[in-house]
Amino acid sequence: MKTNIDKLIMITVAVSDMPKAKEFYADKLGLKIVTDYRQDDENWWVNVAFPGGGTTITLAKTNKMKTKPSWLVLYFATPDIAAAHEELKGKGIKVNDIKDDLYGPGSGVKWFNFEDPDGNLIHYAQS
Repeated sequence: MKTNIDKLIMITVAVSDMPKAKEFYADKLGLKIVTDYRQDDENWWVNVAFPGGGTTITLAKTNKMKTKPSWLVLYFATPDIAAAHEELKGKGIKVNDIKDDLYGPGSGVKWFNFEDPDGNLIHYAQS
């Protein structure tokens, strides 16, 4: 069976205490902090990477989404965001519109998202 995704690019992990999470993932596990974006104590995202690259982990403490500890968000890469969007719509999946700011305003990274049957959020991003 052909698939429209080609790799897992990011996993988001909801955290309740960002300083403790950063210390655990960076200092204890040895992951590299790639970005640390903090609006305030309740809206804070830290992206950590593996030494050899590959899939990254975003630690998220936010009241802007329905995140809570043990809630998961998946990010998949696709070489053709428009085709993937149309294919999923054609399969009856309620997908959001394609946007171009996955990594913040001006990033230019095209993406869209949708929920799985349990309400977990899945993002597709242009690879």
